[in-house]
Amino acid sequence: MCSSAQPSILAGYVVFFLLFWGTRSLVGAYTRTCPAPCACFGDLVDCSRLKKGQIPKSLPEWTVQLKLSHNELNSVPDLGQYASNITTLVLANNRLSKIAMEQLGPFLALETLDLSNNHIAEIKAGSFPALPLKNLFLNNNRIASLEPGCFTNLSSSLQVLRLNRNRLSSIPAKIFQLPNLQHLELSRNRVRRVEGLTFHGLQALRSLKMQRNGLSRLMDGAFWGLSNMEVLQLDHNNLTEVSKGWLYGLLTLQQLHLGHNAISRIRPDAWEFCQKLSELNLSSNHLSRLEESSFIGLSLLDELRIGNNRVSFIADGAFRGLSSLQTLDLQNNEISWTIEDMNGPFSALDKLKKIFLQGNRIRSVTKKSFSGLDALQNLDLSNNAIMSIQANAFSQMKNLQELRLNTSSLLCDCQLKWLPVWVAEQTFLPCVNASCAHPQMLKGRSVFAVGPEEFVCDDFPKPQITIQPETRSALKGANVTFVCSAASSSDSPMTFAWKKDNEVLNDAEIHNQAHLRVQGGSGGETEVTEYTTTLQLSDVQFSSEGKYQCVISNHFGSSYSTKARLTVNSKLRTSARPKTTACSESKTCQSKARQES
Repeated sequence: MCSSAQPSILAGYVVFFLLFWGTRSLVGAYTRTCPAPCACFGDLVDCSRLKKGQIPKSLPEWTVQLKLSHNELNSVPDLGQYASNITTLVLANNRLSKIAMEQLGPFLALETLDLSNNHIAEIKAGSFPALPLKNLFLNNNRIASLEPGCFTNLSSSLQVLRLNRNRLSSIPAKIFQLPNLQHLELSRNRVRRVEGLTFHGLQALRSLKMQRNGLSRLMDGAFWGLSNMEVLQLDHNNLTEVSKGWLYGLLTLQQLHLGHNAISRIRPDAWEFCQKLSELNLSSNHLSRLEESSFIGLSLLDELRIGNNRVSFIADGAFRGLSSLQTLDLQNNEISWTIEDMNGPFSALDKLKKIFLQGNRIRSVTKKSFSGLDALQNLDLSNNAIMSIQANAFSQMKNLQELRLNTSSLLCDCQLKWLPVWVAEQTFLPCVNASCAHPQMLKGRSVFAVGPEEFVCDDFPKPQITIQPETRSALKGANVTFVCSAASSSDSPMTFAWKKDNEVLNDAEIHNQAHLRVQGGSGGETEVTEYTTTLQLSDVQFSSEGKYQCVISNHFGSSYSTKARLTVNSKLRTSARPKTTACSESKTCQSKARQES
């Protein structure tokens, strides 16, 4: 009993002690006096939006955070002996025109300083005293120059520096000797060009933002030294190409944002130093081609955004090597031919989960359009005037969870009977809005309201290839002709195009003609229009070799012929006539030769 009572008595003293001092602490907290006319919240004293003369001459000793914004201050006020306790000082939206070391000197514990929205025009060497400053915000000032050494006294502590919305037109090389800085923001300035080694001295930097500067040139080694950089944001500038020169040294970069520039070219070896990229944004640029070399080395890329460009050509192997890609955004380009004619253009992306293809002028979807996308979960085909979808076009995507499709242009013929049944079975109906454009009796009706017997089976308004171009072999310098024909039951005007190796021949010599022919069917004889297009190649050279294909289109869609190969051979050279010997010219030799024969 005694041995057990002693711990109980001791425990009672402990409880009493805690209660006593806890009560004293609470009383102290509630009896804090907030200096009028400021407002207080915990250890924050907010003296913002006061009239001149109302700012307290001294602060309570418990002040840790102080807000003095919107006070028309021309300088940092003298706040008395307890200024040394402040860790956060907000002086935003005042009239400060300079940073003075003697005014900031009393803030010995300062970690965060916000001087945004003032009238500061330059930062001179020695502006800042040696403070334990971690966060410095200088957004929306008038800063046009940074003097060498201006941040020297902050080099041991500064982690975040924001200089957005200023007037910097150049950044002196090695101006940022801040080995602990992790985040630097320079957006909305006037920097047009970044020289090599500009950011040398920022070895701990993890993110750099330089949006909306009008940047047009990034010199080789512009970001060299940023060996720990993870995020680089260069959106809304005037960059014209991606090259390994200015990406040199960014070995740990994970996110690169280049949206809203004027990029029209990705150099073949661009990603040599950025092979840890997981996110790449190239949206809203001037890209028209995705070459086989466009994304070489990006095996860890998870997200690729190329929406709102001018892409009309995608090489067969453009996505080969993107083995980790899960999101691909190609919206609002011109890749209709890629979807309609290429054989599995995305087949290398076996981990892809989301693909955005809205607004690409796609008119038909074939069973090869999405082959190889076994892991795909989300497919967006909205805002395309899709007219035909082949059976089994989506069935190989076993993990598809969401299909977005809105079109009022469908040809409701026998080949479309499968679609409403399949969509209903897969529970995609809420995201699919599809109605008929042809035949006339079904125009405007939802495909889900059309009975199986109503789908038309004896009409083919979309062109159908009847004569395919044939593979040819020709001598160098010869003329070569390719012929292609298609028929249609519609009188819709036809357009004709020829492609070589998947690229349109804009300046080729092409002749087109049309004639009527009679075609028999279950409903009797009908007249159909047959169109023939002829490609004339004159004086072919070795550069003329390739695969030629015709594309015949009307209002109801396009038809693509097979690809005919042209091979060009050199001209046969007639061997020189052998020199006649004296014997061969003599009658004796000739007589002897006849006898031997």
